[in-house]
Amino acid sequence: MPSASMWSRSIAARGFAVIADVLWRDEIDALNTALAASQLRRSRAGARHLLSNPNVANLAEHPKLKEIACQVLRTEARPFRATLFDKSPISNWLVVWHQDTALPLRERRELPGWGPWSVKEGVIYAHAPAAPLEQVLALRVHLDDSTDRNGPLRVLPGTHTLGVLTDDAIERLVTNMNPVDCLVTAGGVVAMRPLIVHASSKSLIETPRRVLHIEYATQMAIAESLELAVA
Repeated sequence: MPSASMWSRSIAARGFAVIADVLWRDEIDALNTALAASQLRRSRAGARHLLSNPNVANLAEHPKLKEIACQVLRTEARPFRATLFDKSPISNWLVVWHQDTALPLRERRELPGWGPWSVKEGVIYAHAPAAPLEQVLALRVHLDDSTDRNGPLRVLPGTHTLGVLTDDAIERLVTNMNPVDCLVTAGGVVAMRPLIVHASSKSLIETPRRVLHIEYATQMAIAESLELAVA
């Protein structure tokens, strides 16, 4: 795994870092086998709210993942949400350019800057303002190789510093910036800030692209009177 200072600087400046060889191949194989045997409630794109799955919960506490999260967040890092993205010939999809601004919350409290609100599979969500989102880091653990042919994550470097953007502002950035494809082999991790503008295209080949997207926060009390839900 590359030095902490290298990828920590990249995340601070660019909003993301590609970190190769974080997990061993046998760890990935064991996790794939366990997930295949699990009765996951799947949607077209994968499965959400997976921290209740013991295998995923154990992965979220993996020393190497916690080291990355703690280094970037500069304090204790608490996993609060895990999502499986499963792109394959059977379920091939694209994601338009966007920021990740919705957070799972234990209860609804009306506060300035929060909303709109929704409920997904019994979990309360609200779109958050920039300050709480700056306390969050996502680690995308790759269960398969991510190549330029199977719909990799694409990012606009540095856009995590621009706050919560409107759709029109995102469209202008996409027009004027060159995206970067985040390519990494199985066992590698893409670390990203939720406010970085990102997307992914459809896969052009039959090779699957499975990613466990695990999010960490500096603390569960994410804002005044609002606490993150574990999902």
